[in-house]
Amino acid sequence: MVDIEEVKSKKRRRKLKKPVKIFLIIIILIITLKIGKDSFEKYKAKAIVQNNVKNSKIAEIYKDNNTTSNNTNSIKVEFENEKPKKKRKKKEIDDWRLILVNYENQMPSDFEIELANIDKNRQIDERVLPELNKMINAIKKDGITNIWVQSAYRSVSRQQHIYNEKVNMYLDEGKTLEEAEELTQQTINKPETSEHNLGLAIDFNYVDYDFEKSSAYEWLLENAENYGFILRYPKEKTDITKVDYEPWHWRYVGEEHAKKINKLEMCLEEYIEYLYYE
Repeated sequence: MVDIEEVKSKKRRRKLKKPVKIFLIIIILIITLKIGKDSFEKYKAKAIVQNNVKNSKIAEIYKDNNTTSNNTNSIKVEFENEKPKKKRKKKEIDDWRLILVNYENQMPSDFEIELANIDKNRQIDERVLPELNKMINAIKKDGITNIWVQSAYRSVSRQQHIYNEKVNMYLDEGKTLEEAEELTQQTINKPETSEHNLGLAIDFNYVDYDFEKSSAYEWLLENAENYGFILRYPKEKTDITKVDYEPWHWRYVGEEHAKKINKLEMCLEEYIEYLYYE
């Protein structure tokens, strides 16, 4: 005989177990989903890191390639810039008035000169004398009488003598030969590199810096170009001429050149270079 109460009790236990099972299933599902989510997030994070590393490497490779490319372009540009440009043809300057003699340039080997007397003791290139006389007369006409030619043409042998005297003076002061010559050349050119050897230069009055305070010097600054003369060794051009400022030393170059040199604010070295490629 079936015990009804026992059957009912079993049914009740079955009814109680069913919700528990469902609850456990739900818990298991939740845990499973949680684990799955955590695993996915870890995988995702790992993937991101790996991807970032990959991208970083790609970026570095790209950067290196780009840098190499830029360097290549830079080298190419620099190479192109370093390609020698076609030089303009240097003009020939065939003008006796512009013969350049200085520390780098000696007198032409075939140089010849015809001299004319300024007075009993001094001479100059005969082609220059008329302009020099006109200039001296014009100065005196303007009431400036304290001016005279102290030195003009010098022979090469005379130039050698003056040069040697100056060098010996510095040697006596205890300078080495190299030092003595370097100091000498600041005021006296070597033989065949002096404009006095050309007969185209004039030293006025005493070779003294007091000359720049004179009215004659002021007159020459304003008017000498009209007679073809320029101040040969300006104060602001010593780095180019390699000769100390000499207010007494004037050089004949012809009127048109003298005016242009002054207008361009050049010394003779600069002007010659300018004419080469004008």
